[in-house]
Amino acid sequence: MKLDGRRESTHVEDRRRMGGGSAAGLGIGGAAIIAVITLLMGGNLGDVVRNIAGAGGISTGAAYETNYEPTAENEALAKFSRQILASTEDVWTAYFSASGIGDYEPPTLVLYTGSTSTSCGQGQAAMGPFYCSADRKLYIDLSFFSTMRRQLGADGDFAYAYVIAHEVGHHVQNLLGTLGKAHQQMARMSKTDANHMSVRIELQADFYAGVWAHYENSMFTSIEEGDLEEAVSCASVIGDDYLQKKAKGYAVEDSFTHGTAAQRVKWLKKGMRTGDIRQGDTFSLPASRL
Repeated sequence: MKLDGRRESTHVEDRRRMGGGSAAGLGIGGAAIIAVITLLMGGNLGDVVRNIAGAGGISTGAAYETNYEPTAENEALAKFSRQILASTEDVWTAYFSASGIGDYEPPTLVLYTGSTSTSCGQGQAAMGPFYCSADRKLYIDLSFFSTMRRQLGADGDFAYAYVIAHEVGHHVQNLLGTLGKAHQQMARMSKTDANHMSVRIELQADFYAGVWAHYENSMFTSIEEGDLEEAVSCASVIGDDYLQKKAKGYAVEDSFTHGTAAQRVKWLKKGMRTGDIRQGDTFSLPASRL
């Protein structure tokens, strides 16, 4: 992905040197790491914690560095993240204006290590990147990208960009009122039905990530050969069915919260192809058509 000379967003809070620092010895292995990646896009921290525990949990005796200093790789990822966030600002500002939606209000990206406070509760690195609708911020411990590479083989700058664009997709849902309505409905549902609603939320965020990619390339001609394959490959290995089978040897559909590998790839590709958010209604379709 060509980003040379591209601007970096100023809507960033860098907390990497604050508080706890980076976690060591989290015990992320086997089922636990699968749970972490499965909850890659979680917006409700309470559900994230419960699902991690349900997948086998993680050790709680982690020690934290007291004098954290970002590595060169971490600094490069921070710059990359700021550039991708700036790109989402450019794309969604133009899209909202051209579509008559109104002014786009960008989210804030919080870079942290180990743990950090949020308006949705205490954020932990083990949760993976997440969006908090209460404070309109997306949170990323950059070590997550190394976890993606080591544990799932999901690598490449465009795969990482897809992760950020997906979280921004949740912000777009929030601005449009979709996320709030869905969460209100989930609060009145059974756990199984709430999981099904969560899948619809996540697939639409995948679609919006694809819409971003569509206009990112048309505006900046930044996508290179192999980039789209990186994003699609990433989407395919974070499907609930793939991850559950990898962790336990089987998948339980009613426990899915993010969608199958095929569904995630389908909606990401549809967003890339159409660039039209009107075609991303994942809530009206019957489950068989997701």
